[in-house]
Amino acid sequence: MVHILPPKALSRGRRLLGLASLALAIATLAGCASVPPPDGAMNQALAQLQAARDAGAADYAPVDLDYAQAKFRQAQAAMASRKYEEAALLADESRADSELARAKARLGAARAQNTAKSKENSKMRVDMIDNHANDTVPIPNNVQESETVLPEPVDNTPPPAGGETLPLNNQGGQ
Repeated sequence: MVHILPPKALSRGRRLLGLASLALAIATLAGCASVPPPDGAMNQALAQLQAARDAGAADYAPVDLDYAQAKFRQAQAAMASRKYEEAALLADESRADSELARAKARLGAARAQNTAKSKENSKMRVDMIDNHANDTVPIPNNVQESETVLPEPVDNTPPPAGGETLPLNNQGGQ
């Protein structure tokens, strides 16, 4: 037995199939478009990456800077593939790694400056000692060198309590 369908039924089925396909296509596109591109996260990651470079992370924290750069490159690739959620996560990781690299760079620079100042202070101490040794009067050959002892102060009374002091020109109640 062969059923012959009226022409209206055939076109109605095609219309329903077409509408279902269109609905599926719209749902697919809506699913892709539900996550907007993470432009703000990418901009923040790029700014932190540049700040880390400017702080000297290439010298003081190269491993952390490399991690940040690698994550940023991965985020850019995810953006190009329209994988916006993945790109946002990678951009945040890049930003965090950049902040760490920047902090380590600032710490390294401060330590280097501290070390340089300490070396400069040590050199100045040696120079002071050498200069002081050159400023002394030569000892005659017939005099033996001995340790110089300063005389004890004459007035051994402690200062007044409460931090009060007497004027210098007040001699014996004047």
